[in-house]
Amino acid sequence: MATLSIALVAACFLGMGVYGLVAPARLIAPFGVRLDSPEARSEVRAVYGGFGIAIALLLALALRESELRAGVLCSVAAALLGMASGRLVARGLGDKPARFYPGWFYFWLELFAAALLLAAR
Repeated sequence: MATLSIALVAACFLGMGVYGLVAPARLIAPFGVRLDSPEARSEVRAVYGGFGIAIALLLALALRESELRAGVLCSVAAALLGMASGRLVARGLGDKPARFYPGWFYFWLELFAAALLLAAR
């Protein structure tokens, strides 16, 4: 079950990463953000694309290298919890999403993925 959990989270990061590199404007569109400049598209490609693929590769490495597993899983879980926490801070500062998707959907997905990784240690 642990291997499946890690592979599932890795696949999500890989999917986000590839999508972020190939179609940055479509990836970010559900959040109401427009990418009107090369710099903006480059930023999304870097943060969503490059970061997503790097995390997927780290998780794949954690599947093969048992001595790295706990550190990688804790680090990625901490990053996911940081993203979820940022969404809560935004809510506390008055940024109230108009609907469940995308903000709350990704909040719960981040919490779920972090829990899967921490359980897989």
